[in-house]
Amino acid sequence: MTARTPGAAATALVSSVALGAALSAALVVLGPAGCGGPQRAPDRAADGPADPAPAGPRSPIERRRDAACAALGPRLTACAVADARADLAAGKIDQRQFERDTAPAIQRKNTEEFETRCTAAHYSSRQVRVLEVCSREETECAPLLDCLGHLHDPAPAGAH
Repeated sequence: MTARTPGAAATALVSSVALGAALSAALVVLGPAGCGGPQRAPDRAADGPADPAPAGPRSPIERRRDAACAALGPRLTACAVADARADLAAGKIDQRQFERDTAPAIQRKNTEEFETRCTAAHYSSRQVRVLEVCSREETECAPLLDCLGHLHDPAPAGAH
């Protein structure tokens, strides 16, 4: 196993999220279309209770994915800032480059871009679980990124 720097891993993760989303989208099998004529709302008494609000358009797994992506976005951005800080200390970049790369607007944009790509991805329940567990269990950047490296591991044999 090769060692990965958090910046390289974060960049790879963002790239793998986009690639994973594209591949998953190509493999999606659409369910059967609804049949029958136009549907109409059921009748209800004028004095009866109002219909409950419709459920959100996202499935439970999508809501879990979205929550995990929202939790991971700021953490991965913080890891990228830590990488830049280490590069500054090592003399790999100068102060001007550090300030440009870690400006609040850049951090917000990077976080938003990750979350947008992550929430657009079509993940299996196992992959969503990887996002959740990594976010919850790993407090340091390197272990977090190593954990997220398992996002695209094949499912264990015998798993469905």
